[in-house]
Amino acid sequence: MAAKQTLRGRVEARIARNRADVFLTRDFADLGGEDQVIRALRTLVGEKRLVKLGYGVYARAKASSLSGRPMLDSPIGFQGVAQQALTKLGVKWQPTEAQLAFSEGRSTQVPANPAVRIKGRFSRTLQYQGRKLVVAR
Repeated sequence: MAAKQTLRGRVEARIARNRADVFLTRDFADLGGEDQVIRALRTLVGEKRLVKLGYGVYARAKASSLSGRPMLDSPIGFQGVAQQALTKLGVKWQPTEAQLAFSEGRSTQVPANPAVRIKGRFSRTLQYQGRKLVVAR
């Protein structure tokens, strides 16, 4: 008879199988109740395996070798992770004019602040280490 796996173990297994960098609490809704899932995700945040970006939005993390603090475990950085989160949330977004100018070679100035243009309504805040995603309409 196989031992029953805990909810936390099932959440960890799903994160390990998934290739995405961003996870929403609703991605784990079939595993248990919302409060239990949030508790399991909070435990993983405490273990520095996830970073909370906003209400119900989490990203893969790893402990920094220098400070030991959690940092994003994604080569695309906060800007890319935030864009993935918006896509997963079903929000229609576009890059800002500054990002387009840089990517098309019309400008050499690298956009310093993560920003996107949003079509429609979006009232959440996505942030990582004090850097907020700037939402333009």
